[in-house]
Amino acid sequence: MSKLTACGRVAMLAVALFLVASPVAAHTGESVVGGFASGFTHPILGWDHVVAMVAVGLWGAFLGAPAIWILPVTFPLVMAFGGALGVVGFPVPAVEAGIASSSIVLGALIALAVRAPLWVATIIVGVFAIFHGHAHGTELPEAANPITYAVGFVCATGLLHLSGIGLGFLTRSPAGTIAVRAGGAAIAAMGAAFLFGIF
Repeated sequence: MSKLTACGRVAMLAVALFLVASPVAAHTGESVVGGFASGFTHPILGWDHVVAMVAVGLWGAFLGAPAIWILPVTFPLVMAFGGALGVVGFPVPAVEAGIASSSIVLGALIALAVRAPLWVATIIVGVFAIFHGHAHGTELPEAANPITYAVGFVCATGLLHLSGIGLGFLTRSPAGTIAVRAGGAAIAAMGAAFLFGIF
């Protein structure tokens, strides 16, 4: 499979998911709206979530196969577990600090071109996914269906990971690698800004 074909397939998948999401949000009066639409928009409207989720895809692409797909699959699965903890009210300490730290750590790993073993990378991503998921779960709208809400935030998360993977393809050239590492530094800086309340 050529590079262009791989990039094209990622783009087509992202467009397809957006097209599927739009009709679902249009059915007013159904629990899917309160759940799916709220869950889908929650990660996208929070920049602290956006930069961390893009960073997961970006680091996965930087590490290459099999991390390019294992990390973006691990994150939403563990995030759904964290979301369930939030829905039932199970306390997780320092959630906001954990979310901000995820951007700092993941951004720094990209900026420093850290090629961690796959099991280490998976644990790092999984731990941070719990914080992100818990935040989604505790912010579940009162009228929302928890299942469709979870499906919504997992779908949005997947799209953000795909965007990170797409950007990660830049690492196939020396100039692109520099750009990706600079992006990692920017993500880490944004995480620090979230942590210290600048944003």
